[in-house]
Amino acid sequence: MRVIVTILPQAEFVEKVGGERVHVTVMVPPGASPHTYEPTARQLMDVSKAEIYFQVGSGVDFELTFMSKIVEINKRMLIVNCSEGIQMIGNDPHVWLSPRNAKIIVRNICEALVQVDPENEDYYRENMRSYLEELDDLDREIREILKNITDRRFMVYHPAWGYFAREYNLTQIPVEKEGKEPTVRGLMALIDQARELNRRVIFVSPQFDRKKAEAIAESIHGKIVFLDPLAKDYVENLRSVALKLAGGMN
Repeated sequence: MRVIVTILPQAEFVEKVGGERVHVTVMVPPGASPHTYEPTARQLMDVSKAEIYFQVGSGVDFELTFMSKIVEINKRMLIVNCSEGIQMIGNDPHVWLSPRNAKIIVRNICEALVQVDPENEDYYRENMRSYLEELDDLDREIREILKNITDRRFMVYHPAWGYFAREYNLTQIPVEKEGKEPTVRGLMALIDQARELNRRVIFVSPQFDRKKAEAIAESIHGKIVFLDPLAKDYVENLRSVALKLAGGMN
């Protein structure tokens, strides 16, 4: 079955449930940002042959800009909103970055695969169950990693970690607000804030310009640590994120 997803973590979810019965095309490739990426002619050709499009459905810029064009190209395709049933945080599209939300997304994916290919329902449901267990294990592991941290605030360049923070009782302090670069005055205020909170680490997404974050890190005699909100290997990535955050908040 040919399916399309917007971002890499969704490809992981679809492949875990669909196994060898799915062929996945990812619209926003590794290293690109869903805030700015535009689809290629080759990708639109893949869309024209697909049976399902799994959209994140949470207000990702790529989808807000291109979804109507994508639907025009292939009207037969089933459009699935992966965020159906998730409790949203206003203006934060990064719903997938909490394992509990990931479980909702995986269930939505499974239902759509069963709808399009009912003959293989048992196969999809079995795969789903086994991956949901993996996500439960991940959730427990992250709680364990973060349980003894007393000051649970962390500074991030791009505020991608709202759902993760909500899930694990953390507070993200963003450098960049709603895609706007900080002004010089804003940067000074952030540097003061970092010193006040005694923060020595600023977390940065690899997809974003790191110069501003480097300037702050230098001013607080600290460092930059990368957290990737778009890595494909979901379980391994979120485990690594938890460990990096634990190291940067203590």
